[in-house]
Amino acid sequence: MQNFYPSTRNGAVDMKSNPRNNLIYGQHHCGKGRNARGIITARHRGGGHKRLYRQIDFRRNEKDISGRIVTIEYDPNRNAYICLIHYGDGEKRYILHPRGARIGDTIVSGTEVPISMGNALPLSTNMPLGTAIHNIEITLGKGGQLARAAGAVAKVIAKEGKSATLRLPSGEVRLISQNCLATVGQVGNVGAKLKSLDRAGSKCWLGKRPVVRGVVMNPVDHPHGGGEGKAPIGRKRPMTPWGYPTLGRRSRKKKKYSDSLILRRRK
Repeated sequence: MQNFYPSTRNGAVDMKSNPRNNLIYGQHHCGKGRNARGIITARHRGGGHKRLYRQIDFRRNEKDISGRIVTIEYDPNRNAYICLIHYGDGEKRYILHPRGARIGDTIVSGTEVPISMGNALPLSTNMPLGTAIHNIEITLGKGGQLARAAGAVAKVIAKEGKSATLRLPSGEVRLISQNCLATVGQVGNVGAKLKSLDRAGSKCWLGKRPVVRGVVMNPVDHPHGGGEGKAPIGRKRPMTPWGYPTLGRRSRKKKKYSDSLILRRRK
């Protein structure tokens, strides 16, 4: 299986590379969304190209050791590119590719590092307000969990006490501990969401099977099904295939641990 270097010119891909063997491993895919009896329990899954998982360093725990970007590679498991980093102590790791980073650039993580693209540091007093960040930790030491998709970027908008206020890519404004790490800059491959798959086969390569509307099914298959000709759903509100309200009903838990940390809901 081959990967590609995205060129720095117009996002074209013109060079090839193989992933490092000690940073990849195989994945187990649950047979097309079916259980042990062969019954579909997760709809719209199946097919897809065989992939190897690249182990990404979301923790960035090589503290105060500078690393050099050696390659910029395609990752079939995400829509962002990844970088292979060679650290000064001989360690080699993959990280998410920051937008604008080039081969040969140097990055570092720690508490007293400069505010420059690709560097990872805590959301403490060293990080000024308005800084664009990605790969943000929620729990200290667990690794980045927020703003990891292609083109994702969050901003530091306030600091008070032990918490920093961030505006996330979804529009949500929430509090994060200032001890948590974040990477400076925006995730690369910002044009990923503009890509058109063109045909159904391209979607199947991603492991996503076709989706069929409920109104064209039979009543045994969906609450919207049945009727003569092109019939409406025949209910007061849209339902899921299992009879629960959908299309607008909030599914978030009533009492979730992070409710007190969210200052403004996502759009």
